[in-house]
Amino acid sequence: MVQGLTNANPVAYEGKKRHPVVPADFDEYTTDPINQLELFNILLFLLSVMKSFSIFLLVLHHIRDIRDPELPNSLEELKVVTEDAVEVDDKNSHVRVTFTPTNINCEMAKTIGLCLRIKLMRSLPSRYNVDIRVAPGTHAHEAAVNKRVNDKERVGGALELPGLVKMVYHCLAPTYE
Repeated sequence: MVQGLTNANPVAYEGKKRHPVVPADFDEYTTDPINQLELFNILLFLLSVMKSFSIFLLVLHHIRDIRDPELPNSLEELKVVTEDAVEVDDKNSHVRVTFTPTNINCEMAKTIGLCLRIKLMRSLPSRYNVDIRVAPGTHAHEAAVNKRVNDKERVGGALELPGLVKMVYHCLAPTYE
């Protein structure tokens, strides 16, 4: 955790209800019965694969559980990222995620942007161009944050800092709730 929180009491919103993720979900040798809801979810997923909407779902699925660097809440719970803030242009292989820091002087905005970029770089096919942006008017140093999280050399340089890498990995670690 970081000393001296810039927003010690942010508003936390309730996320959408989802199937809880457990370690067994990632074990390919675990067998579990398929129920009606799971079958319905599989069919919906297959249907969405046929459309560019599938990339939107993939992006949203991967970024919604990223944790805030200072707080135990996810970015979705804090409304730092929302469904409306994800734009996907599958035809041109472009993804844009706009995030809203919890306050205008948020010191963790660059770290949040870095977490979003790294998670999407790991999750999406390499043909996608990922653009991470701070929502206009929501941060005092919006232009600097946007420049830093979208510059390959600066991102690469940030990933050479052990303390920052540790914080990013903490934010990206899966939660089993």
